[in-house]
Amino acid sequence: MFLLKGILIVDDSLFMRRHLRNILIESNYREIIEAENGMDAIHKYKIYSPEIVLMDITMPVLNGMDALKEIINIDPQAKVIICSSLGGQQIIIKEAIKIGAIDFVVKPHFHNLVAIVNKHFILNT
Repeated sequence: MFLLKGILIVDDSLFMRRHLRNILIESNYREIIEAENGMDAIHKYKIYSPEIVLMDITMPVLNGMDALKEIINIDPQAKVIICSSLGGQQIIIKEAIKIGAIDFVVKPHFHNLVAIVNKHFILNT
């Protein structure tokens, strides 16, 4: 079992946050924090310093790309995995990686989500 400081799930959809939470809980992750937009994500990142962030792109108040930029500005070692239905657009994936995201999961194809979270946790401990 991994010891995480927490995983921050950032998505404006309560349904999607709960779905991701359930996937992680089924894989024995317990320290899960939720944020409903990019501004909330930045605020909670500063408070909780999560080990991994799962970030949507399209959200109100502050979108995921702008939140990613700010989180990387706060912590250049932040481990942010983009979880978005915009994944089919290669330019968005490239831009997110250029900004500092460590990986990308295309919604709603979460069959590999836990493997990706595990991979980045193991690689960075």
